Amino acid sequence: MPPIVNAMQSDISAPTLADEGRLRIEWADRQMPVLSSIRARFEKEHPLKGQRIAACLHVTSETANLMRTLHAGGAEVLLCASNPLSTQDSVAASLVRDFGIAVFARHGEDNTTYYAHVNTVLDSKPTMTMDDGGDLVSTLHKSRKEVLPHVKAGTEETTTGVIRFRAMEKEGVLRYPIIAINDAATKHFFDNRYGTGQSSIDGILRATNVLLAGKRFVVGGYGWCGRGVASRARGMGAQVIVTEVDPIRALEATMDGFSVMTMAQAAAVGEVFITATGNRNVIDREHLEVMPDGAIVCNTGHFNVEINIPALEKLSKGRKRTVRPSVEEYTLTDGRRIFLLGEGRLVNLAAAEGHPATVMDMSFANQALTAEYLAKKGGTLQAKVYDVPADIDKQVARIKLQTMGVTIDTLSGDQERYLASWQSGT
Repeated sequence: MPPIVNAMQSDISAPTLADEGRLRIEWADRQMPVLSSIRARFEKEHPLKGQRIAACLHVTSETANLMRTLHAGGAEVLLCASNPLSTQDSVAASLVRDFGIAVFARHGEDNTTYYAHVNTVLDSKPTMTMDDGGDLVSTLHKSRKEVLPHVKAGTEETTTGVIRFRAMEKEGVLRYPIIAINDAATKHFFDNRYGTGQSSIDGILRATNVLLAGKRFVVGGYGWCGRGVASRARGMGAQVIVTEVDPIRALEATMDGFSVMTMAQAAAVGEVFITATGNRNVIDREHLEVMPDGAIVCNTGHFNVEINIPALEKLSKGRKRTVRPSVEEYTLTDGRRIFLLGEGRLVNLAAAEGHPATVMDMSFANQALTAEYLAKKGGTLQAKVYDVPADIDKQVARIKLQTMGVTIDTLSGDQERYLASWQSGT
């Protein structure tokens, strides 16, 4: 397949930062041994030859190493950002200059530019999509339907995107198979819990430099991301409160030792608030109206809709100012101040560097191996959302353990026969 877009046609902010970006990419690569081992094999076998992959992901040093791996596998790769504030401009520059990857992403780009970049990668008529949140695929299905016949399959990185695509499947509008990377055990058990947990706290601390010990810290949602944030906040000495709509998760949070209450109750007493649900208006006007003076509010769900920012604007009548990088102070009409971090976008990427490379190693290993699987099998699958094949999930875990120097037991023949039988009893 001839290249349709030259890497030098990319749209990036700071080409002169390529040296810095190269160092960041190399640093992350040192902590991503699983992906490195896959890339070494891909360089020899080229299992993605003939594929054109449109990727809408956070443009970070970890993502750069995934792009390198896909490129090593023989694919032509085009990358745009999945969030306007998550792009590391130095990494984008290095990807273009050093690795020949076409990148369309600028840190802080406005909404118009964001979707222009999404459409640019779709102009390439990709054979495969790789999405993080669903904007690429939803744009493709809503306004770029002429490109759909070229796409054979895709992957999705996040809970938010998987929710959207399952809704599309249910409505009968999903036009090609998508594999839910997020649902792999080696993704959500680790990336969502340990990655989001640590990096979200990192983002809050970088933005505010507040002491969490003793703070009443409210976590909206107790999925895998919420679990990670809650446990890390408790480890910092915070008094953690969890809000939930799911009774089973609420019960689990209670038995994990957290205070559980409604957001209306939590809003009146909380000092730091973070949403992690994938839903909208988790923090709504009614909650903003009763928050204490000085409340810090942020989000670690994919989109900036979890906090009702228009309501915050109305309550403050536009009286806001930037008091620190990534911190906006809203002064309400009654004099109370609410501090919003990262414009309500992913706080771990807007105010920090996102997940540590060690956990992204497993997520992106799943992406690379699933892309290889789809290159072989994509044309035979129905237009549905699929789980990552179990053998890929276990392969990633096995390689990760090896790189950590951990060995585990294996079942004996007798044990395998016992587990496969029903006749033995007490």
